Amino acid sequence: MEVILLEDVDKVGLRGDVVSVARGYARNFLLPRRLAEVASDARVAELRKREAQRARHEASNAEQAEAIAKTLRETVLRFEVKAGPTGALFGSVTPTNIADEIWRTRKIRVDRRRIDLDNIKRIGRYDVPIDVFQDVRVEVKTLVVPEGGELPSDEELEAMEAAEIAEQKAAAEPSAPDEEFEPGPAERAVESESDDFDTDVEVAAEEQEL
Repeated sequence: MEVILLEDVDKVGLRGDVVSVARGYARNFLLPRRLAEVASDARVAELRKREAQRARHEASNAEQAEAIAKTLRETVLRFEVKAGPTGALFGSVTPTNIADEIWRTRKIRVDRRRIDLDNIKRIGRYDVPIDVFQDVRVEVKTLVVPEGGELPSDEELEAMEAAEIAEQKAAAEPSAPDEEFEPGPAERAVESESDDFDTDVEVAAEEQEL
């Protein structure tokens, strides 16, 4: 079954890709979660037309690539995202997000597959490598900022990441088994008195029977 991805899906494809997947996977996972839509002829044609329009803004020779690279070197992308107290994102910033933001702010088309980046999963400052053209690579400064806040200093970011790693290690470590209790002198004395008391009770009971 052919579908159009509406979001990047790990091991399946990037947003806008037309991919072939198992019918059950599409109906039970992709479609209900709005990660994809059925690839009708009309929608596929619409996507192809839009990609062709954007392709006009993509480097087609080395001279254009250098001009685009110069613009990108002067560009600073900014993403405001939801993040936890240790800086981990509730989601991620993907190559598709990077390409879309470059298009939105600079009207430059960048092939998402030429963005040499794993998904960004923490707030911070990043230099995102992009292969604009053959032998033309540029790093685009990218800020991933907590929603409604400011980006901490590099030292604070390192401390937040270290705290998260420590939490993960603590959660992964198995709890130590309970140590076998070894009675001390006081506990042994109490046990001895208890045994003597039980013996006295048994003797008294036998005398009563006699």
